[in-house]
Amino acid sequence: MDCPARGQIGEGNIGIHSQQRQRYRCRVCGKTFSARVGTPFYRRRTDETMITWVVSLVGNGCPIPAIEATFGFQAQTVREWMDAAGAHSEAVHHAEVVQERDVGQVQADEIHVKTQAGVLWMAMAMMVSTRLWLGGAVSPHRDRDLITRLVALVAACAQWGPLLFVTDGLTTYIDVVRKAFRTRQPGAYGRPRLVPWPDLAIAQVVKQYAGRAVTGTIHRLVHGTVPTFLTQLWSTPGCQVLNTAYIERLNGTFRSCLAALGRRTRRSARRIATVVGGMYLVGTIYNFCTAHSSLTTDDGRRQTPAMAAGITDHVWTVSELLHYQVPPPRWVPPRRRGRRPKALQALIDRWCPDHRLA
Repeated sequence: MDCPARGQIGEGNIGIHSQQRQRYRCRVCGKTFSARVGTPFYRRRTDETMITWVVSLVGNGCPIPAIEATFGFQAQTVREWMDAAGAHSEAVHHAEVVQERDVGQVQADEIHVKTQAGVLWMAMAMMVSTRLWLGGAVSPHRDRDLITRLVALVAACAQWGPLLFVTDGLTTYIDVVRKAFRTRQPGAYGRPRLVPWPDLAIAQVVKQYAGRAVTGTIHRLVHGTVPTFLTQLWSTPGCQVLNTAYIERLNGTFRSCLAALGRRTRRSARRIATVVGGMYLVGTIYNFCTAHSSLTTDDGRRQTPAMAAGITDHVWTVSELLHYQVPPPRWVPPRRRGRRPKALQALIDRWCPDHRLA
C-alpha cells in the first residue's frame, strides 16, 4: 500500500515474475505478489474450484452443516471462506454498484432477522427499473441510524434528477430522505443553503391488518408534487401502481438464499458480521450472476440486474465474481512542510499529477 503506483491500471507498472508460480512484480517498488492477491483464494491451500462450489452452495441457501457433512470440511474453515467471500463481495459492490446513475424509482424495506445473539434488522433498497440491489445495512435496532446508513448508500448511487422513493409506513424515512437528497444553493452571504431536489417524491404504502392478515393498503404522497410522482411511477416499466412488491420479493429472495435469514431455522447466525457478509454475498450474486426473466430483452436475451443497469455486458459466474480484483485506492503523497525532495516530486509527477501543487 506504500507503492506510488498502486491502483493504476494499464500503466505498464506490473511485470511477470514467475509464470509457473503465477507471481508478478511491481516495476516501481520492486515487490512481488501472487495472482490471488485481492481475492478470497489468497493463501488458501484448497483448490479454487472447490472453494467456488462451497461459496455457490452457501450463497444459494445451503447451510454450513450440510457442507460439512458432504465435503468433510470443518465448519470453521467454511466460515472463514464465507467471511472472505463476503468481504470481497462488499468490495466489488462498492466499486461497481455504488456509482452515480439515474435510478428513477427506489423501494426500501427492512427484514426482521433472528440470531443466536438477539434480533437484527436488515434494511435494503433496490432500483425498480433494473431490479438492481443498491445495498443494505444491518443493526440491532430499527432506528434512525439504520435508515440513515441505508439512505446514504442510495444517495451515493443516485444521480441528481427525478427520483421516486417508496417505503412502508416507517416515518423515519421521510426526514432522512429529505436531508440526504439536497444540493447546495450558494447565496450572497454566509453558508450555502441546502435545498431539496426539485423532482424528489417520497411515497408510502401502509398496510392495514386484522390480526396477521392484510386487509388493505393506504397510499400516501408525503413529499413532492403529484405530476412528478406520476411521471416517475409510470416511467418505470411494469410498475403502474404504487406498491412495495419488488422490494418485498427481493426480501424473499434473500431469505431463501441465506440460511441464517430463514424465519424458522436452526442455522441462525451468531455474529452480526456473518449476517453482513452473507447479505453482500447474496446481493452481489443476485446482481451479477442471476439472470431474471422479467429483464429479458426483445430478442430473447436474459439479463442480470447489473446488465440492465449497464454495469456489465454478460452474466458473471461465481468464479468470475470471486476472481474479480478491485483496485486499491490510489496513492496519496505525504504532506510535508517545505520543498519536496526531487525523488518524491518525480514520483508525484509520474503517478499523481493532480497533487503536484498540493
